[in-house]
Amino acid sequence: MLIFPFLYIVSESAIQHISESVFVGLCRKLGTSQQVSMRRDTSDITELLTNRVTSDLNSVMVSGSHREGFRMKGSDIDTMYWRNFERVIWNLSQTQYYSRHRYTLILCDCSDSPPGFSLLQFLIPARTRTSSVILASRDIVSSLVKRNGNIFISSSLYRETMLPSLTPGFTPHGPRGSGIYAGLEYDDAHCFASDFWPPPAASWIERCHSWPQPHVMCDIIRSGCHFVATGHKMGNYQDHEWRISFSRAEQILVYSMNHTQFLTYGLLKLILKEVINNGVGKEDKLLCSYHMKTAVFWMIQRNTVPHWCPQNLLLCFWECFKLILSWVYEGVCPNFFIPENNMFLSSIHGDKQNQLFIRLHALYEKGLISLLNSPSIWPYVLKVIYNPGLFICTDEGNLLSEFEFDFTLFNCIINRSVQGITNLHHCMKCLRGVEQLINTPLTPYHVVSLQDNTATCLQEIAFILNSMYKNTCRNKIVYIADRMSHRLLKLSAKFGLMSNMVFMAMYYYKTMRFVDALFVIKTTKVLELYKANLHITTDMYTAAFRGRSLTSKMRFFRRRSITLSNNIFYIDELLPEQLSSLQESQMYLIIPQLVLLYMLEILCYLHVDTSKVQTTLRYLQNLVHHPQEVYIKKGVDISWQILGICYQVTGNPQAALYAYQQSLSQVPLNKIKYATLTRIQNILK
Repeated sequence: MLIFPFLYIVSESAIQHISESVFVGLCRKLGTSQQVSMRRDTSDITELLTNRVTSDLNSVMVSGSHREGFRMKGSDIDTMYWRNFERVIWNLSQTQYYSRHRYTLILCDCSDSPPGFSLLQFLIPARTRTSSVILASRDIVSSLVKRNGNIFISSSLYRETMLPSLTPGFTPHGPRGSGIYAGLEYDDAHCFASDFWPPPAASWIERCHSWPQPHVMCDIIRSGCHFVATGHKMGNYQDHEWRISFSRAEQILVYSMNHTQFLTYGLLKLILKEVINNGVGKEDKLLCSYHMKTAVFWMIQRNTVPHWCPQNLLLCFWECFKLILSWVYEGVCPNFFIPENNMFLSSIHGDKQNQLFIRLHALYEKGLISLLNSPSIWPYVLKVIYNPGLFICTDEGNLLSEFEFDFTLFNCIINRSVQGITNLHHCMKCLRGVEQLINTPLTPYHVVSLQDNTATCLQEIAFILNSMYKNTCRNKIVYIADRMSHRLLKLSAKFGLMSNMVFMAMYYYKTMRFVDALFVIKTTKVLELYKANLHITTDMYTAAFRGRSLTSKMRFFRRRSITLSNNIFYIDELLPEQLSSLQESQMYLIIPQLVLLYMLEILCYLHVDTSKVQTTLRYLQNLVHHPQEVYIKKGVDISWQILGICYQVTGNPQAALYAYQQSLSQVPLNKIKYATLTRIQNILK
C-alpha cells in the first residue's frame, strides 16, 4: 500500500481508480492509440517514399520518440542516414550475398571491443584492390587507419569527415549533428547498415518466448542493425570503435506495445523530465529516455505485470521505476539486446551513482505521491483523490472529438512530405512508389498521406516540365509540356489540400496567364481568409463532416505556409531567394500562404490593372507589419523580403530598403541573407 499525504492508506481499488484518471490524462497529453497509430502511419509512408526517391544512393530513417509516436514539447527528431552501397557483414561467408562491383563491404570485428561495440574492417580484395578503393566513398577513404596489418574505419575520423555534410548551424554532438530547423530540434547521424542480425545479440532471440510475438521477432531479425560513429569511453580503441545500434528493432518493438505499455513508457519519460532531471545541471542528468525505454522492454518481456491495462497503469509504472532504482543501486543497466553491454559503465559510477541513487530512493520512499511533483500528472491524481466516487471513462473514443483528431491528422500530414526530390527522375520514382503502395493493405491514414504526397509530386513535375521546355524553339513540344503541366496542377488541386491552388496561380503567372491567375488567387484568398477567421466548434464540424471520408475532409484544412523546393524554380521574382537558401544547404523556402498570394496578386495587377496595385500592396504591408499567428506563424524573414520585392517592383526603393533591413533582423528560417544583401546593394547602386 502506498501512503499519500491525506492521512489514510490508499487501497488497491483506489490506486486502480487513480490509474484510470492518469491513463485519461496521458491520452490527452501524449495521444490516444488512434492518434499514435496515425502519427506512425503518416511517418512510415513519407519515409517509404523518400527512400524510394533516394534509393540510388542513400536511405534515411527517423528514429527515437518522434517516430515512436510521441509529440512531446522539447523532444528532438532523430534521423539516421546511410549509403545503400555500403554494407557491414559479420563474417566473410556473407560476401556471397553482395556484388563486389556494386557494394563496399565492411567486416565487423567485435573480438577486442566491449559488448555492444565493434571495430569495422575495410575489406579490399587483392585482385581488385584499386577499384575497391575507388568504389568506396571519399568519407570512408579519409577515415581509414592501419592496425595489425588490416585497414579499419576510424569512428572519430569519420565524424570529422562528415562534419561538412551537416546542415549549416548544426553542431557536433557525439556521433550526431544537432540543430534547429523550422522551429524543430533535429539530431542527424550518418551510419553504416548491416542486413544481418548481430551474433552478439543471439541470446535475445532465445529469450523471446512470450514477447515479442514470433512475427514481430522475425521482422526485427530481418531488420538487421546499424553502426553509429561513437566508441566506448572505456574501450581500448575509443577513437576507432563503433556502437551497434538497434534503432529499427526498437521502433518495431514500440509499435508492438499495447497502449497501456506505450503510456507507461511515456509516463516514465515525463517523470524523468519533470521530476528526476528537473532543476539538475546538465552534467548531472545521468538518466535518459533510452534507459526508460529499456526498462519497459525488460518489464514486458519478464512478464512481471501480467495485465497491462488502464487500471494497472500506475502499478506498471511503479514496477519499472523499481527496476531502474535497482539498476542504479547495482550500477548495471543491461542493454535489452546485448545484456553484457552495461549502459551505466562509463557514466553512472562513484559519487554520481550514489547521488543519483539517493535522489531516486527519496522518490521511492514517497511512493506514488512523487507523481504530484509532475505538472502534467498531478491534476489527474488529485481529481480522483478529492472525488473518490468520480466515474472515469477510459474509452478512448470519447476522449477526442472528431474535429480534434482530424485537425491533428492533417497537421501531421502537412508537416511531413517526401524529401530529396530534385528532378523529374525522382518524381517518377516517387509516383512508381505510390503506385506500388496502392496495391498493398493500407490504413485510412496511409491513404490520405499518399494522397497529399502524390499531389505535391504532381506540382513539382509541372514546374520541372515547364523549366525543361520553356526555352525550346519547337512550339509543339512547348504546347504539349504546358498542357501536361496544366493537367497535373489541376489534378493536384482536385484531390489535395486547398493550398495546392497556390501552385496553380504561380503557374498561371509564370506562363503569363494573368487573368486566370487572378481568378485563382482571389478564390483561394477568400477561402484562406474565411477559414483563418472561422471559429469552428466541435458541433459545427461534426454536423458538416459526419460520415464523410478523410479524403473529402482534407480539402477543408489549410496550410499556413507554402513550401517551395529550392531545386525547382517557380517564379523569377523568388529565384535569388531560392538560390541563396540552397547555397546554405536549405532544401526549401517556407512562405506564409497569404503573403505569397498577395505577392502574386500584385505581380499580376502590374500586367493587367495597375490601379489596383497600391490597394493590394497596402493589404500586404499591413499583414507583414502586424503579423498574426493565424496567417504568419513561420517565415517572418521571407515575409519582409517579399514585401521589399513588391515595393521594389512598384517603384518604391526606399520602402524596399527598409523591408530588406527588417528581413535581415528576423530569425533566419529560410537562410536568405545573401539574396537580401544583394537586393540592398542593387538599390544602393
